[in-house]
Amino acid sequence: MTDDRGSQRLVELLTGNSETFVDQWVTVVGESLTGRLSTAEVERELRDLYTAIRAGLATGELSVHADGFAEVRSLLVELSRNRARQGFSPTETAISVFALKQVLEPSLTGSAEDVRAYLQLSRVLDELGLLTVEAYARTREEIISAQADQLLELSTPVVKLWDGVVAVPLVGTLDSARTQVVMERLLQALIDYNSTQAIIDITGVPAVDTQVAQHLLKTVVAARMMGADCVISGIRPQIAQTIVALGIEFGDIPTKSTLADALRHALGTIERDKKLAENRGSLL
Repeated sequence: MTDDRGSQRLVELLTGNSETFVDQWVTVVGESLTGRLSTAEVERELRDLYTAIRAGLATGELSVHADGFAEVRSLLVELSRNRARQGFSPTETAISVFALKQVLEPSLTGSAEDVRAYLQLSRVLDELGLLTVEAYARTREEIISAQADQLLELSTPVVKLWDGVVAVPLVGTLDSARTQVVMERLLQALIDYNSTQAIIDITGVPAVDTQVAQHLLKTVVAARMMGADCVISGIRPQIAQTIVALGIEFGDIPTKSTLADALRHALGTIERDKKLAENRGSLL
């Protein structure tokens, strides 16, 4: 949308007392942020934004999606992302745009031309405010997603219990996404520690249903393809009853009630394989 007369009046309005407007804008926004950002930082952001808005209006465009507002959009996205990372609310972020209305309103003369110009500027600032909130929301979603991934990794540690033995102590629900992480971390640990025995401990898993059992079996199969034997530990009485009632079969996968029993089994398997290798060597 183009309105040369309206845009020209807006540029005149923003240019006439630019320093005063910027100072007042900084004050209003700074107060809304309750001192959690330095005045110098707020002034730098808003001064750059003020200059970009004035330059965008000077092109005669009143649509924030026009090419003339490209720098404004870029500055607002950066501002919104920073506010989201710094923990500010959407309202505190959007006020950085909307406060400019409050600053400019007293400068109006009351003429029809000024009122029209102010209404046009309000529409522009409303669009910029929406853009700010959208950028803020996208950043918050990215932050939450990244935090979820980090928590997922922290909740699936792989530890070395003994030479040749690694364990994955699972806590909480085992779903498809977490199963993938467990597989990746377990397979990498088998390589890193040169392990032939893996223990999957489900003591911290509240319940085992058919889906959870399938996820466990997938993990065991993946480990076996890497040449490692698996033991599932933490089979409590309630879980054992559920497994039987659901008709879930773990086949030839060893299961133990405690992690200690699983470690004893793994060490026994390593010792047995070692003796078999020695006997084969002596026969040769």
